[in-house]
Amino acid sequence: MTATLTGPAPGPAHRRASLAGRILLGGGDTPRWSRPALCGVLAAAFALYAWALSGDANAYYAAAIRSGTTSWKAFFFGALDAGSFITVDKPPLALWVMGLSARIFGYGTYSMLLPQAVAGAATVALVHSAVRRGLGPGPYAHAAALVAAVVMTLTPITVAINRDNNPDTLLVLLLVAAGWCCLEALRAGRSRLLLVCALLVGLAFHTKMLQAYVAVPAFALAYLVCARTPLVRRFGHLLAAGTVLVAASAWWMVIVDLWPADSRPYIGGSTDNSVWDLVIGYNGLGRIFGQGGGSGGFGGGASFGGASGAGRLFNDVMAGQISWLLPFCVPALALAAVSGWSWWRARRAAATPVSSVLRQPGAPWLMWGVWLAVHFAVFSFSSGTFHPYYTTAMAPAVAALTGMGAVLMWRVHRHSRAWWWVLPLAVAVTGGWSFTVLRRTPDWLPWLAWAVLAATVLATAGLVLARTGRGALTRPAVGVLPFVLVAGLAGPAAYAVTPLRSPVNGTNPTAGPATGGIPGRPGGPGTPGGPGMRPGEPPSGPGQDSRTGRPAGGFGGEPDGALVAYLKANRGTAAWLVAVGSAQQASGLILATGEPVIAMGGFTGRDPAMTVARLQRLVASGRLRYVLTGGGGGPGRGDSEVTAWVQRNCAAVTGHDGLHDCSAAG
Repeated sequence: MTATLTGPAPGPAHRRASLAGRILLGGGDTPRWSRPALCGVLAAAFALYAWALSGDANAYYAAAIRSGTTSWKAFFFGALDAGSFITVDKPPLALWVMGLSARIFGYGTYSMLLPQAVAGAATVALVHSAVRRGLGPGPYAHAAALVAAVVMTLTPITVAINRDNNPDTLLVLLLVAAGWCCLEALRAGRSRLLLVCALLVGLAFHTKMLQAYVAVPAFALAYLVCARTPLVRRFGHLLAAGTVLVAASAWWMVIVDLWPADSRPYIGGSTDNSVWDLVIGYNGLGRIFGQGGGSGGFGGGASFGGASGAGRLFNDVMAGQISWLLPFCVPALALAAVSGWSWWRARRAAATPVSSVLRQPGAPWLMWGVWLAVHFAVFSFSSGTFHPYYTTAMAPAVAALTGMGAVLMWRVHRHSRAWWWVLPLAVAVTGGWSFTVLRRTPDWLPWLAWAVLAATVLATAGLVLARTGRGALTRPAVGVLPFVLVAGLAGPAAYAVTPLRSPVNGTNPTAGPATGGIPGRPGGPGTPGGPGMRPGEPPSGPGQDSRTGRPAGGFGGEPDGALVAYLKANRGTAAWLVAVGSAQQASGLILATGEPVIAMGGFTGRDPAMTVARLQRLVASGRLRYVLTGGGGGPGRGDSEVTAWVQRNCAAVTGHDGLHDCSAAG
């Protein structure tokens, strides 16, 4: 039984294969069709993520990436501007990856975004490998892995975010790599891989902080239940992994918080200029509980994905982004639980030790199932700021459970008299939900919903007749597989290709047709006047500049050309081109000029980064000459003291509204 669970002993073919080939493509048991099929899926994934990229994506992060190409200090801290006045509101690991590419090849759309496309394709490959190796040898494992890779590739929100420069792409790659190591630690009995898993989660922490920890319960529970070692030793291994996790998560935070505050940038998004406050507030409890747990950030439950609750991921905003195959995952998990329980009872009756039978086969189901359940609960019920693209972290679990579930249901459909009906039921529910989602936008590809419905009916009927019919109808229902694929994948595939036909909405990327409920689209949440806006919330940007691909308004909007020319001509020896109220204004100026620009109030315009005393020192030292007041949030957390001092002590520049020359005040 052990050989069946862990795979065959390495033979000559295994030894000749490269390590990467064995990990991604399999060993000597690989079916002939598996390798070319995987290569085709990976090529399609890279094409979806890299085709026709344009503009600066999320200009907030793009400005920090460009600033990091001219200043190593700004690079290390993740500062918005090359003068290192204030950081972005996330840790800098994702910026480092894109920034190194921009330093090598020069700043541009592809030098910044190609690493994202590569990371997205690598995630697909790792999902395939994790599913295949977790299920052991044989063609069924390869089939499950291929289905998982296809689902991961075609998840609409994943396509949208992998064409963007938000940190979620690297977050998902690192978490999937951590999951791969966790399953390998269980499959091969190598506890050291659990430490690598913890290290990777710690690195993921440096992309979006506490969101990386949402996957930790899946890894810990899978190891605790399924590891083939004594219980006390399992706890010891988990304690060691926890130590590695803390160290890998904390090193950058400790360095920055111990760094003298007057010689480093202000920590954007914090209330007290510390990374720790950013971790537990703005990027931590504030995301879960809203304003009550937040700091200096959105707070108040500002959501671009609809109201919190059990139905959030199925509403008009979210359904087309991530929910297509959730109805398929539920019966898959239920059938896996029934199968595991039956297996356990049968082996227990035969006096076979549970540890050698149930634990390893159940590990992939347990890990991916808990991953999906915890993410679903967090994303559904969090009251803080919520963007649709956060749910890309659910995509690996959805993909893995769909692949494993499809194969399990197929085998049960063929061989079980009691549970054969689960597959046709799952196909019917999944296809019916796909039809419902597509009919919410009846003017967009109106034929597709009806094609999905027809395929669902044919697939369900074919699967039922294959078990209940007479004569030829009792043969294996291979002929219905094309209809099953259309029922389950046609909807998400249609959504997945839409980002290729429009400029990236970097602030709130989504896929699918434009509707009143889609964030960042006219009338939708996240646009000026849309239902998702909160007082003081920066808009997502209602459109794109036809020349640059940057939003025409909001983050990265094209600055006034006359203003830019005036500032360049009269800046003198000042370190910063100008100080503005928020990152909305600063990011566009930085991208247009390549010069340092101070965002006095950070991302929202409400960070207390600029004080009157600090402004006086900058002006007196000659490092800052011009201050632009008004528009995009007030400086210093909306505090009027800074603006009042500027208006009282600095000369208004004729012809440029809100621009003040503070050279005389120094």
